[in-house]
Amino acid sequence: MQIDVTRDVFRLAQVFTISRGSRTEAKVLTVRISEGGVTGWGECVPYARYGETLESVTAEIEALPGKVTRAGLYDLLPAGSARNAVDCALWDLEAKRAGCRVWELAGLPAPGPEITAYTLSLDSAPAMQAQAEKHAHRPMLKIKLGTPDDMPRLEAVRRGAPQAKIIIDANEGWSAEVYADLAPHLVRLGVALVEQPLPAGDDEALIGLERPVPVCADESCHDRASLPGLKGKYDVVNIKLDKTGGLTEALALRDAARAEGYGIMVGCMVGSSLAMAPAVLVAQGAMVTDLDGPLLLAEDRENALIFDAEGVHPPRPDLWG
Repeated sequence: MQIDVTRDVFRLAQVFTISRGSRTEAKVLTVRISEGGVTGWGECVPYARYGETLESVTAEIEALPGKVTRAGLYDLLPAGSARNAVDCALWDLEAKRAGCRVWELAGLPAPGPEITAYTLSLDSAPAMQAQAEKHAHRPMLKIKLGTPDDMPRLEAVRRGAPQAKIIIDANEGWSAEVYADLAPHLVRLGVALVEQPLPAGDDEALIGLERPVPVCADESCHDRASLPGLKGKYDVVNIKLDKTGGLTEALALRDAARAEGYGIMVGCMVGSSLAMAPAVLVAQGAMVTDLDGPLLLAEDRENALIFDAEGVHPPRPDLWG
């Protein structure tokens, strides 16, 4: 078995801004695992919020032994982007060697398309209204907020896209008081969900807080080990493969979270279709699907995922799985 990791850069269609900063390109790591003349691949996006860099994640992957299995990865790598890329590459390799699709290997029903959110970059209220007008045809818009001037931006987006379902990502930028103050306006404007309003390490204030708009754990939820700490705080969990450490744990987290009564959101970092492909399987039947990474790019992988009026479609075998 040979494991190779390379860096790839994809230009964004426009500057993408959240409360933590801006970017003009997506920097990803591509892992290829070859065995018996067959190669599987996967992609991850190292994330500084979790102490990851391209260099540190590359080092984690390159330190792996010459032979790895999906089950064995749990003892070799922690939940995070390194394990994600390797796990997804192993799934792809297994499916190719078996001559079937990944969902068949996993014992899952054949997947279908899922309507995905489209993310509007953080900007001035007029600019965000213009973005909303441009994308008003999309059924669901996600707004990056988490600033002192969120309400004018939200009002502007609603004016620009009066019919779209709206979800908000505050990126840990609010307090419990801010959420409570904004909640009536969020209801008035038809906001369906708020992601991670409080910092992950300071979310105890959500316990006992009235939540007329469901609150989703993003930075507070990584894998199944996160679930006990979410009780009483959150209504929904956002599953991202770069947090769970791959498709294997993402599927397990989805089942465990549903069993505990949480709604499911499936999200992504800004990456290519290769990164989104496994997540489409996790997103089947989710309350919210947010796999718009490729839509934010100026360029993508060959044989990219199909996005149309039905949503994001499962990957074709010439891409992944």
